[in-house]
Amino acid sequence: MRYYLLTLVAVLSFHVCASCKKEEGATSVAPSNIVINAVISSDGSGNVDFTVTANNATTYTYEFGNGDSKIVPNGVTSYKYTTPGTLTYNVKVTARNAAGLSASAVKPISVTVSATTPTLAWSDEFDGTGAPNPAKWGYDIGTGANGWGNNELQYYTNRLANSYVDNGTLKIKAIKENFLGSAYTSARLLTKGKYEFKYGRVEMRAKLPAGAGTWPAFWMLGADISTVGWPACGEIDIMEHKGSDPNRISAALHFPGNSGGNPVANTTLITNAITEFHVYKVEWSATSIQFYVDDKLYHSMANRSNIPFNKDFFILLNLAMGGGFGGPVDPAFTSAIYEIDYVRVYR
Repeated sequence: MRYYLLTLVAVLSFHVCASCKKEEGATSVAPSNIVINAVISSDGSGNVDFTVTANNATTYTYEFGNGDSKIVPNGVTSYKYTTPGTLTYNVKVTARNAAGLSASAVKPISVTVSATTPTLAWSDEFDGTGAPNPAKWGYDIGTGANGWGNNELQYYTNRLANSYVDNGTLKIKAIKENFLGSAYTSARLLTKGKYEFKYGRVEMRAKLPAGAGTWPAFWMLGADISTVGWPACGEIDIMEHKGSDPNRISAALHFPGNSGGNPVANTTLITNAITEFHVYKVEWSATSIQFYVDDKLYHSMANRSNIPFNKDFFILLNLAMGGGFGGPVDPAFTSAIYEIDYVRVYR
């Protein structure tokens, strides 16, 4: 695959606040010498890796030329253009410093997006009734004592009471009940050993459960976890939601050096996550990993050869209770349902 490296040292347009005060006899210096680098994929994917440097800058605001924008602390980010064809975008970057001074630069880039539609490689539409399709899903059973978990309170089962297909959707149900030493039960489904893959678009349409302490997730783990362990296997969290903070959707990437409480992560606020279905998606390639809700990009990271996101992964769906992310459970909680319309993988 070839890439085109475009570099522009822009003529700076300074926006200096006239009321800025002197600090200890010295005047704050506005950012300068902004250099924008863009590595544009030539495979028709629309992926562009950006790097911006500047003197006296602490944050960078990207405007991608199509209405989208993003604040990047270190100047490094990836973006995926999705409009088919070969189009020119005027990418504007505004560098700012702690004193509030700023300068901007504009760089035109030409990006080609192929009109080819990805092929559906695997899916579960959750038709029929009863247990989830055993040809597609297995179960993790037990608690964190099994070697996984985050101090969560539930016991994962394979009972119909905790996971079942009905009326065109999969329901994962968390129940408050005493069960083998745990105060709650729920389910954790996974495609490990049944469907594992490298790269593609992975999406789910779902309605999230209500209640403080609920923690639904849609995520992936490296298929080699049994041999290399975690976080060396890599983890891609496509959607996580904390019931005590409704409508805030989280996405994260865990790997050596950035795991546990230090993942590469971001959040976005949506509306009606509990009462309406939304589509949660990751676009995963050799060059980038990008996260969307309802086709709106809100988190991305450049992929590279020295991190564990260039091999087979499997999919997981689960509803946890409490734990390090879910937090305290509402004492009035009795049950909640995580309802999934479909899961699809496009290649």
